[in-house]
Amino acid sequence: MSRNYRQRRNSKPTMDYLATLLFDPNAWLALATLIVMEVVLGIDNLIFISVLTNKLPADRREKARRIGIAGALILRLVLLGLIAVIIQLTEPVFELFGEGFSWRDLILIAGGLFLVWKATKEIHHNVDPDPGPDLFDSGKATMGVAAAIGQILLLDLVFSVDSIITAVGMTDHVPIMVIAVIFAVSVMLLAATPLANFIHRNPTIVMLALAFLLLIGTTLIAEGFGAHVPKGYIYAAMAFSALVEGLNMLSRRARRARARGM
Repeated sequence: MSRNYRQRRNSKPTMDYLATLLFDPNAWLALATLIVMEVVLGIDNLIFISVLTNKLPADRREKARRIGIAGALILRLVLLGLIAVIIQLTEPVFELFGEGFSWRDLILIAGGLFLVWKATKEIHHNVDPDPGPDLFDSGKATMGVAAAIGQILLLDLVFSVDSIITAVGMTDHVPIMVIAVIFAVSVMLLAATPLANFIHRNPTIVMLALAFLLLIGTTLIAEGFGAHVPKGYIYAAMAFSALVEGLNMLSRRARRARARGM
């Protein structure tokens, strides 16, 4: 695919190439499809950023979110500039029990393990707010901004690799990828604070978000080991869970309203 892209770029001047894309209905369709895909893939990244930054002092959360999302944009654009390298990440580098593993697989497995560990740790502290010294005890009530940003950037890398490989699989045109990535990250930037505040105000949503992170982490590990899990199933399950929790919230609100009316 990278060879086709280089041939396309070398066969026509840049302005003619962009003009051709501008008036090509297929290019616009590819752009719309890729934007939707990138926005959906960004949900995983956004949930992690929202949950993690809510652990920070209130006056530092917004800054950490902006740095984390800016990091996601920079990483995605850098990876777009390294398309030839990204494509090679899907080539097997070694075999284990007859199964080939690529660098992409290893990145997904590492990111998935980190997400599972992080979500399990946060669930542990939410269920038992005063735990004794154990495997999950960090010894601090809140993490530092630098630690939070470091963890956000680590997961940004995992989600960015997955995002760009998905984009490369959908189109050969880098300008379309760039526009889709910028649009998706802009949506993340706009949605980050409202989502984080909503999660912070609703304790049950916190647990639901952590369960989503467990699901996402498990899916990344499965993908890394070659077990393809259709993303539609994952997002459908998340949407159904969110709908049920929304109905529970409406039910609790109605009960409180009736109690006040008595």
